[in-house]
Amino acid sequence: MALRQTPLTCSGHTRPVVDLAFSDITPYGYFMISACKDGKPMLRQGETGDWIGTFLGHKGAVWGATLNSDATRGATAAADFTAKVWDAVSGDEVVNFTHKHIVKTVHFTGDSTKLLTGGQDKILRIYDLENHEADPKELSGHHSGVRKAVWCNNDSQILSVADDKTVRLWDARTLEEVKSLDLPVSVSGAEYQAEGEILVLTYGRTIAFYNALSLELVKSFDAPARINSASLHLEKDCVVAGGDDFKLYKFDYATGDELESYKGHFGQVHCVRFSPDGELYASGSEDGTLRLWQTTVGKTYGLWKCVLPDELNAESVESSAAASQDVKA
Repeated sequence: MALRQTPLTCSGHTRPVVDLAFSDITPYGYFMISACKDGKPMLRQGETGDWIGTFLGHKGAVWGATLNSDATRGATAAADFTAKVWDAVSGDEVVNFTHKHIVKTVHFTGDSTKLLTGGQDKILRIYDLENHEADPKELSGHHSGVRKAVWCNNDSQILSVADDKTVRLWDARTLEEVKSLDLPVSVSGAEYQAEGEILVLTYGRTIAFYNALSLELVKSFDAPARINSASLHLEKDCVVAGGDDFKLYKFDYATGDELESYKGHFGQVHCVRFSPDGELYASGSEDGTLRLWQTTVGKTYGLWKCVLPDELNAESVESSAAASQDVKA
């Protein structure tokens, strides 16, 4: 008997959820931050989706959000031409970095000492979080707005994806472009996997995997619908994706075969990410909700309290045996 996927719905946002990110696993579990067009990014407990707090201060849609590894700091990118760093424990704004245009992406270095930003002004900026007053270092070369930018290769390099249909790899020390990749169409979503140095890109119905350091194609496969975001978990050997048909898809990473598909949202899926342990994945949608999905349906985890078929059969046998004893008595 096939088990039914029952997602957890995280409400609270009032407009489309366009980005989300998880922290690493901390002594208190792991955490999730969401970016929404309502301008109010939210922090949640990752395993359950329980709301912890809302970061208040932006005056426009928030397009990007991230947490540092231990979930003590959050960062957001917004349409009000700012990137903000937050104290994720108190919820207070730590610093505000003003830009010349809409900011779309933010990312911390592993040691949380630097913040990378990118957006519609086509420029990547590196801010020193130990010296807020210092001018940022700038990297220029893209011809259209930057959609995603992340530190890679142990923070020695930077990957950026832009609407000019290119992916660029930069040297974080010299600020020079190392190499670039030209794509046939603009990218709808991007994810960087430090484990294995893999860059996951989505465009059209295609989910493509590139070596993050050489920008060489590793493999690609097509989904049944246009895909806006995909996430890879190497230990689980699977890929999850969501797109325009409101569905979540799960694929075998080795073969590209579709393993599962579920409809749970009432609008396009804009972002999908695996939790750090790979036991669940989160999706954000045009319908204004986040949903958490089980990687292994029927497994007890977080708020999912499941009884597997074998356990049901065992309980049935035990019940029958008990009933038989009662009859004999």
